[in-house]
Amino acid sequence: MADTDELRKEVFRLRYDVYCKELGWEAPENFPDQLERDIYDPVSRHCLLKHNRSGEYAGTVRMVMTHGSDIEPPIPLVAHCGDNLFDGPLRPDRLPLGSYGEISRLALRGQFRRRTGEQSNPEGHGPQLFEWSQDERRRFPHIALGLYLGASAVGLADGAVGVYAMMEPRLARHLRFAGIRFEQAGDPIDFRGLRAPYYISREALIRHLSRPLKKLLFAVAEDLNLHI
Repeated sequence: MADTDELRKEVFRLRYDVYCKELGWEAPENFPDQLERDIYDPVSRHCLLKHNRSGEYAGTVRMVMTHGSDIEPPIPLVAHCGDNLFDGPLRPDRLPLGSYGEISRLALRGQFRRRTGEQSNPEGHGPQLFEWSQDERRRFPHIALGLYLGASAVGLADGAVGVYAMMEPRLARHLRFAGIRFEQAGDPIDFRGLRAPYYISREALIRHLSRPLKKLLFAVAEDLNLHI
């Protein structure tokens, strides 16, 4: 957990490297201190994953929290695709403020996006990412998955009834294979590639998560000193 100013700077520096320098998605001149930030960072909890062998920070993700926040809109997903959300119970404005969060700003350094097609994707998933074969463990994105589970643990520990995320529809389909059953909450939009808003409830995550990943979720929570 990036729970100190020093570690949060590492988060923002990593995001600058990925979003500004590697992918060109954000303008470097907007961040003269080379720390990529936005208005949601002060109300977020940040996870930072360190690669022990190299000593480098490999990736980061945040959970945007909504309790006690007066930011409008309360989560970035609404700002990006609010007009494309389905008119139903999964809309953020149908849920009590403070009962949900958003997993966002997932980023992996370039050297950890090794497989074909991954170099242009901050999450590190290419066309072959979830092609489950004899060697599933090698193909599964351990780093990205660990970060997703870290953010999920943060939301669970905070008492969230569910969380949102923007992702490629293909990734959402593949996550279902592991029991991470996000429900689509709106139409896809062209936002740095085709992405759609998704939602997963606390109940669905705990109920359907595969046994190995459920063990990993609790191990991640323990490592982050979280009670879920």
